[in-house]
Amino acid sequence: MLDDIKKPLWAAADKLRANMDAAEYKHLVLGLIFLKYVSDTFAARRTELGRRFADKTDEYFLHDGTLELLAAELEDRDYYKEANVFWVPESARWEVLRAAAKQPDIGKRIDDALTVIETENPKLKGILDKRYGRAQLPDGKLGELVDLVSTIGFGDDPGKARDVLGQVYEYFLGQFASAEGKKGGQFYTPASIVKTLVAVLAPHHGKVYDPCCGSGGMFVQSEKFIEAHGGKLGDVSIYGQESNPTTWRLAAMNLAIRGIDFNLGREPTDTFTRNQHPDLRADFILANPPFNISDWWHGSLEGDPRWEFGTPPQGNANYAWLQHMLYHLKPSGRAGIVLANGSMSSSQNSEGDIRRAMVEADVVEVMIALPGQLFFNTQIPACLWFLAKQKTTRKGEVLFIDARKMGSMISRVQTELTDEVIERIAATVAAWRGEHSTVGRVSPSGRNPTNNLAHGNVGLRDETANPTYEKYQDIPGYCRSVKLDEIAQHGHVLTPGRYVGAEQVEDDDEAFADKMQALTEKLGEQMAKGAELDQLIRQKLGGLGYEF
Repeated sequence: MLDDIKKPLWAAADKLRANMDAAEYKHLVLGLIFLKYVSDTFAARRTELGRRFADKTDEYFLHDGTLELLAAELEDRDYYKEANVFWVPESARWEVLRAAAKQPDIGKRIDDALTVIETENPKLKGILDKRYGRAQLPDGKLGELVDLVSTIGFGDDPGKARDVLGQVYEYFLGQFASAEGKKGGQFYTPASIVKTLVAVLAPHHGKVYDPCCGSGGMFVQSEKFIEAHGGKLGDVSIYGQESNPTTWRLAAMNLAIRGIDFNLGREPTDTFTRNQHPDLRADFILANPPFNISDWWHGSLEGDPRWEFGTPPQGNANYAWLQHMLYHLKPSGRAGIVLANGSMSSSQNSEGDIRRAMVEADVVEVMIALPGQLFFNTQIPACLWFLAKQKTTRKGEVLFIDARKMGSMISRVQTELTDEVIERIAATVAAWRGEHSTVGRVSPSGRNPTNNLAHGNVGLRDETANPTYEKYQDIPGYCRSVKLDEIAQHGHVLTPGRYVGAEQVEDDDEAFADKMQALTEKLGEQMAKGAELDQLIRQKLGGLGYEF
């Protein structure tokens, strides 16, 4: 039913955008949806209180139920706070704003409403984005947007209201990411990638951290995982950081509407130079840092204690992110990070040395190669790194999974990993670790003996069935567990295609294609290494006076 609402709602909202840039417009739309939600949940709680005040069998019954007393009680903030409902002053309630939607000062009225809501709810201080009074929309369009958002009904059930809001929010974030193109990817990680990180890490307790949290998608998916497996949101503590001010607010709103307690630092700022959680040691880290950023370095980072395995090159932050994550893990902690494929094999500057040191220290646990076209904002092939501060099983080994052929096209330009594929990957990792899989019982070979695939939330296993443990086995073309000595023989390159081999097929043409792809990858790596050596030789000879 909700799917029937989301698409036409987006189409109508996008039509109202006129010539306004999607990057600016998304904050107007999402801010209004947030405002509608807090007002609806406040109104639902107010209605519930009115009913209970009049019910003689209810603990809230007002013995002296005069209209004056009833009105006073309905304005008591404690009744709302105890139900985890934001207090909404009268001037900020949705019906008041909708009645003024056609007024020329509707933008200022909305800004004022957000200001008083922030004032009354300290958790939201500095979070709500007050940009409506200066919005560059044609006359009347903002009022039409208010009318459109008014059609979203969140209902009287707080749990269902939060679910409706979460789904609308997530859908709109994805649509805006697509509309914005490259910029959109700065705040949105495709859901199937987040689900894969969450399914493999299973962050069900303790401290969860994302040092480049964007709009908070990692946290939201972690919440879904926890609830789906019978846990409570209070079982985890959320920590994050984000440098983009508007995206930082978006993340805070995304978490606030779901009732998740969070700490995103005092302000939006750079993770490397102004680390907001210097003493944090997390149980789980999930992150999708920006790929290959070159302008991250600052002189103050020289000798930073985070660079345990070597100082990262100033022209690329990939290995700065990896070491930042490791630094912030507890001894028993695990991290899952999305990075560009180049991070697995690059030996430019100090990257090869750092990767070697990480492999030798046995902190690399699992490497997964992903299909292409997963992201809205880049065609750069990506991979997943899973790190463990101190391995408890499979010491001296790394699990390689090649999932490059496992994507499903969902549009002409975009791919995703289906829930079945995510289940298979998570089950493979769990079997390799010797753990019971937390998702549907899909064996590493891809067979699903219990045929128990749940829809959404990465697939749930049947909690009533007898627990089974799949026995791990290498599968040519898909997965292989490799000892560190063999990785050293390959120059500490961590590309899964190098190790898993070709899939066993009867068709010689397909086998040849697999071999050709592996050889092409190896040739590319050797050519890159040759270019580095050529540059080094030129530098040495240049120092001797030779000109080129």
